[in-house]
Amino acid sequence: MIQRGTGAAVAALTLGTSPHATSAAPAGGKGRIRQSIVHWGFEAYDPKWDVERSCQAAKDLGFLSVELVDPKFFPTLKRYGLTAAICQIDMAPDAPFVKGWNNPDHWPRLTKATRDAIDAAADFGSPNVICFTGFSAKNPDDPASPHISREDGARNCIRGLKDIVRYAEQKQVTLCLEMLNTRDDTHPMKGHPGYQGNDTEYCIDIIKAVGSPRLKLLFDIYHVQVMNGDVIRRLHRHKDWIGHVHTAGNPGRNEIGAKQEINYPPIMEALLEIGYTGFVGQEFIPTRDPMAGLREAFALCDV
Repeated sequence: MIQRGTGAAVAALTLGTSPHATSAAPAGGKGRIRQSIVHWGFEAYDPKWDVERSCQAAKDLGFLSVELVDPKFFPTLKRYGLTAAICQIDMAPDAPFVKGWNNPDHWPRLTKATRDAIDAAADFGSPNVICFTGFSAKNPDDPASPHISREDGARNCIRGLKDIVRYAEQKQVTLCLEMLNTRDDTHPMKGHPGYQGNDTEYCIDIIKAVGSPRLKLLFDIYHVQVMNGDVIRRLHRHKDWIGHVHTAGNPGRNEIGAKQEINYPPIMEALLEIGYTGFVGQEFIPTRDPMAGLREAFALCDV
């Protein structure tokens, strides 16, 4: 395993998509997989780990992006020569994945939040904005609320996403629908019991029905492994619909090294085989020195 230390020298690497992305990779890095730090996991590990610290870590270790941060931090990313591989939507005080496109009651608020994120992404040169099916309860705040059937949820997602994706097309930004696991109930960010889009094929069917090149799948390897498995076969099967990729170790959503079950280097090779040119976001929650975990993750994915 190649270890990359602070202040590594850089070698040229053409990026193409974002005017704010750095044009270099660390010496020794192959540069075939473009990697990103997903900030929230590191802040969850250490509340003092702010966006500036994620940017410095990215710069030191050879990551090209820090993602899922508030657009107010885009000037910080720019100062470090970084892009945001995918942008978050602001549904505060709710988590962004709770009230999604499967329920028309949420559409007015969700449409505004998504349009705002699309505008911010387009202005900054970020390629993607995240989106979600939402929870299956009619009112996620009420445990006794009636449920939205999977069929109705899919139909509502298709209708709602067909409308908002037209705006994404105008702005040349891609919406990425994330599949999340509903099995892990040990932590609010390790699993999402009640989330409707908990199956890869269910989300792919919605994406295909919308039928826009600006709606794709956020293929989170951790969530896919928990719910479906057969990761490499699914990458090949759905290669035309993958817009962004996330990592984490299973079980636990922690570091991606040898103490978990997913073998990441062959999965990265599969991404290259299918012609994937997007980013791979490291979305694990650290259990030890975050820099050590990031350094290991970078090396494992740098195939």
